[in-house]
Amino acid sequence: MSKKTLGITVVILGFLIFMVFILADVIGASQSANRFGYKQIIGVIVGLLILVVGVVIYWRGEEFLPVTTDRMGKGFGWLKWPVRAVVLVAVLLLGPLGVLAFGDLDLDTHWKAASRVSSGQAPDPRQEPAALVLVYGARAHNWRGAFGIHTWIAVKRRAAAQYTVYQAVGWNVYGGRPAVDVKRGPPDLLWYNAQPQLLLEHRGQGVDALIDHIEAAVAAYPYTNEYRVWPGPNSNTFTAFVARRVPQLGLDLPPTAVGKDYLPDGQVVDRMPSGTGWQVSLHGLLGLGLAWEEGIELNILGLAAGIDLNDLALRLPGIGSVSVFPRG
Repeated sequence: MSKKTLGITVVILGFLIFMVFILADVIGASQSANRFGYKQIIGVIVGLLILVVGVVIYWRGEEFLPVTTDRMGKGFGWLKWPVRAVVLVAVLLLGPLGVLAFGDLDLDTHWKAASRVSSGQAPDPRQEPAALVLVYGARAHNWRGAFGIHTWIAVKRRAAAQYTVYQAVGWNVYGGRPAVDVKRGPPDLLWYNAQPQLLLEHRGQGVDALIDHIEAAVAAYPYTNEYRVWPGPNSNTFTAFVARRVPQLGLDLPPTAVGKDYLPDGQVVDRMPSGTGWQVSLHGLLGLGLAWEEGIELNILGLAAGIDLNDLALRLPGIGSVSVFPRG
């Protein structure tokens, strides 16, 4: 067996081990569906190490395995690019894996027992008369939070006594109800124990007109009876759809908003959610975007990575935006 063939075999083996352990909960191989345990973490790391060894053998085989090659590997030349693609995906998965292993995720609490109380961030509508548009994002529940966030939009017209919250929710569809959930109440609830982060705020003059546009975009959302966690349409697909329809929002969704690149009606080209640039995307699985707010962003299988030159930040899958020069 040639060294390239051996390298390909080892890469595939490592990738299979990696995927089996990272998806153990999904395929029912985990002892606990609510916890990504240390055995799974070890399995994922072992899979990645085997994958890296395969890459080294493939490209540096003559150095590390100085054995005469034969002709058995010549028919596998076409696998060069697939192997590189597998390696790239494995590298992108290091972000979510790091969050899973070291991030502040709640892997123990069942969703029925998780908190949905107000985080106390939003202005009290009884004390703030100005019109408001707020966009929040919070880590998805359990291990899914290592990959992405759930986003929603809240609005309050001038002198209104309550907020109206818009979001797409999967279990609505599973229960035979419309995907878009519209409720009045606090806009900053915990998302099943996950602390929400304010992604955007508009306040005061001109915001009532902005709310008119938001309401029209919500009504035009095409996936009212469809929801898929990956690659979309999901909650982030909904938020991104509204943002594209209302470019005045200037919403810069983070790379962890998995599903934001799932374009409606099979489109391949559309605005970036911020409205400051354009993107090419194939069903949210493969794409490239360029915008003033988001910067340059590559999306592979929903894992988005790029460079935000406007904010001098790296956009990393699973991790989010990381400032090169932190403020303060």
